[in-house]
Amino acid sequence: MNGLKHIYIEGGKQLFGTVSIQGSKNAVLPMMAASFLHKGISVLKGCPKIADVFCMEEILRELGAKTWWEGHDLYLDCSTGEGTEISTVYTGKMRSSVILLGAMIARNGKGKIGYPGGCVIGQRPIDFHLYVLRCLGVDIREEGEFVEASCEKLQGSEIFFPARSVGATEQGILTAVLAKGITVLKNCAREPEIIWLCRYLRKMGAKISGEGNPCIVVEGVESLGRGEIQVPPDRIVAGTYICAAAITRGRIEIENPPENELGAFLEVYGKMGGQYKQNSGKLIIDGRTVGKSVPFTETEVYPGFPTDLQSPLMAVLTTVPGKSCIREKIFEDRYKAAVQMKRMGAHITVKGRDAFIEGGFPLRGCTVKAEELRGGAALILEALACEGISCIEGCSFIERGYEHICEDLKALGGILTED
Repeated sequence: MNGLKHIYIEGGKQLFGTVSIQGSKNAVLPMMAASFLHKGISVLKGCPKIADVFCMEEILRELGAKTWWEGHDLYLDCSTGEGTEISTVYTGKMRSSVILLGAMIARNGKGKIGYPGGCVIGQRPIDFHLYVLRCLGVDIREEGEFVEASCEKLQGSEIFFPARSVGATEQGILTAVLAKGITVLKNCAREPEIIWLCRYLRKMGAKISGEGNPCIVVEGVESLGRGEIQVPPDRIVAGTYICAAAITRGRIEIENPPENELGAFLEVYGKMGGQYKQNSGKLIIDGRTVGKSVPFTETEVYPGFPTDLQSPLMAVLTTVPGKSCIREKIFEDRYKAAVQMKRMGAHITVKGRDAFIEGGFPLRGCTVKAEELRGGAALILEALACEGISCIEGCSFIERGYEHICEDLKALGGILTED
């Protein structure tokens, strides 16, 4: 769906059928950064063809790497990755590019990166990233729109994060694997993508233990070897499709569900009356019984309810009679989609970090505009429940994380066209 300007959706159709989940955006981006640490060829199998992956691929090429695709397998040849500077042309598009800073330092001794951007849902400062790098012996200089860093020899350290941060935890791991001695990271984030990053690095020869827990221990090694891994299914995409079944009161089967990564989300789905079961490795979602409001839900760091599924959940709750409340505790400006949903007839009131939803009112198709990734997906879901035809603009945001959401929904019975 690359390069889309508009998505047109005719609502009112229940979804039925089977769907397979694309590779995880949040897992593969740090894996791409890890591949830069090996002076050779690595392969990420089942890699999603999404805008953020293409952006990271371009950055690695700017650093001297060669990349190519064989189907959905992404090959990264970093034999000649001697570059040490990433321009704002790329980093302004995608905030997660900052995780390459530690990898550049670990491999080439220095790095210069444009100040990261690409986030419109709230302030996401990189202070924790710079903090962990300084703890490992890196000299940091912030000059205008650039961050410059250098270190002759990284040194292991004991590091305590003042708050849990997925990106900073990944930064610490990526930098520490080639540092001298042992690094102990405390109060780490516990998201599944961190676990997958550690698994991938271990395949490359890194010595890491404790991932999935608040304390991760990294024993530095001299060099890393070839990386090869099957990218796991995307838990946020899976949650989005579960919401699609719920909002249309449909029934779908997910062929490759992200195992044990959706617990908090499925708990809330169950509170709405939704049913699910696992059978022969598939996750069967029955949204035909959805019909209960959820008095209170709040987003949390993993394993709590994921902020990335807050907007899709809100879309479903607008179709459920009764009053619901969502509290957004991760980002301060993640209710952009609520304004657009209200244009479609949804009754939503936002007060600070709380969104109050009174569901069950008729929804009408109209033209709405996506302003960020997950909110854009939520507008697609809302359109599935509307009377008439909706037009979604701002599709470039959706393309950052969903490879073929239109094709998948059409295969499940949705009526969508694109231009």
